[in-house]
Amino acid sequence: MTDMAKAVRLMIFDVDGVMTDGSLYYSDAGEELKAFNSLDGHGLKMLRASGVKLAIITGRTSQLVEKRAKDLGVDYLYQGAHDKRASYEDLLQAAGVGQDACGYMGDDVIDIPVMRRVAFAVAVPDSPELVRKHAHYITGSSGGRGAVREVCEYLMQSQGTLDAAMAPYLA
Repeated sequence: MTDMAKAVRLMIFDVDGVMTDGSLYYSDAGEELKAFNSLDGHGLKMLRASGVKLAIITGRTSQLVEKRAKDLGVDYLYQGAHDKRASYEDLLQAAGVGQDACGYMGDDVIDIPVMRRVAFAVAVPDSPELVRKHAHYITGSSGGRGAVREVCEYLMQSQGTLDAAMAPYLA
């Protein structure tokens, strides 16, 4: 599995259930709210700084996701992707990478078509069994609760970049 993670140059994430706990909150005014984990965010920034490009493919459309992606420096954002496979194919062209250099982290059946095509597929532990069956790696942490950070650190450890990323904090 480490060899699969070592090859990843573009890591793609779903949002609801991966970067969040999957809950959808609405205010009385009808505004959608999401809670993102700050540890996950720092993991994404470290992963990007290590040379791995970041992408999001999500089935929903939200200004919150656009803002979060911008804050984190996400390189590619696809929202409203009801056919994630089509968005994935567009992403491969835009990023100029092959499937053998991609990873994907999802939590539901809509993610399986992409998970089946990437070199390194990740699921969260509360994903349906069918999704977990298509994952190379299942996180110990749940979506929105450190799962993204776990994957970022796993990728960096596999690629030999984690120690350098942590060194400034240990000086």
